[in-house]
Amino acid sequence: MPEIVADNALSAPLPRRVSTLPWGRIWRGIRLSLNPVYIAAAFLTVLVGAAIFAPWIAPFDPLQGDVLSNLAPPGLDDSAGPPHLLGTDMLGRDVLSGIIFGARISLIVGLSSVIGAGLIGSALGILCGYFRGMLDEVLMRLVDIQLAFPFILLAIFIMYVLGQGLGNVVTVLVIASWPIYARIARAEAMRLREAEFVEAARALGAGHTRILLRHIAPNATQPLIVIATSAVPQMIIFEAALSFLGIGLPPSEISWGSLLAAGRDYLEQAWWIATFPGLAIMATVLSVNVLGNRLKQRLDPRSRHL
Repeated sequence: MPEIVADNALSAPLPRRVSTLPWGRIWRGIRLSLNPVYIAAAFLTVLVGAAIFAPWIAPFDPLQGDVLSNLAPPGLDDSAGPPHLLGTDMLGRDVLSGIIFGARISLIVGLSSVIGAGLIGSALGILCGYFRGMLDEVLMRLVDIQLAFPFILLAIFIMYVLGQGLGNVVTVLVIASWPIYARIARAEAMRLREAEFVEAARALGAGHTRILLRHIAPNATQPLIVIATSAVPQMIIFEAALSFLGIGLPPSEISWGSLLAAGRDYLEQAWWIATFPGLAIMATVLSVNVLGNRLKQRLDPRSRHL
């Protein structure tokens, strides 16, 4: 019997050496870092930081060019100063500096137009949905008339009347996009005005102002926030389209759309002039859309199971 035990002990497999490296934790960290939401948030954080600190980050003045280094390809090694990492345009202006400073204009236009259109459209829509009557009929017919025109054609017509300028671009985008928020806010106000908690507040003697500010408006903001988040990249694209057509910003102000317009005639010999601003627009739009979809899932419980 002792010999059998010894044979079994010798034939037993040796225990495996357990690794001390936390591979599971490392893999979870890698998967977390590759999450599209975190990538989009990181990109937008870097973009906003670059836009705020553009005078200190940009290697060159975006409006000052060097004719001797015009149409320089990306990565040019300039011994007299910092290299042009993304090349130069036809006037010798640094493309990277133009993208960094252009982020300011694009973000200002996108956020300002969405905030302005959201506030105006939401306020008018809530008033129409709550009080109904003649105010509702007049404003909704105005909304129907405006929505019948294509967005970009209406913006082009207004810009032709007002002229170029950052303030005019924001005004045009606000005028052209407020009906969307008015329609959604009106539908939410019509639904909420018949809710039980509103009827209870009205029975307790609450006035119209208190009901609108304390009960209707806070509960109607959920779909409006989702729409506003998805509208930011649309406003950036529309600003780029107006600047691309030459009716947006004046030449003294740089935006991603003006950079695209400047490089459209040099696609064959200097592709980088239009390619890199286009990639910046695409990355910004995708990042905002990813965060907008995530926000929609957070605010709408029904979409969490889709």
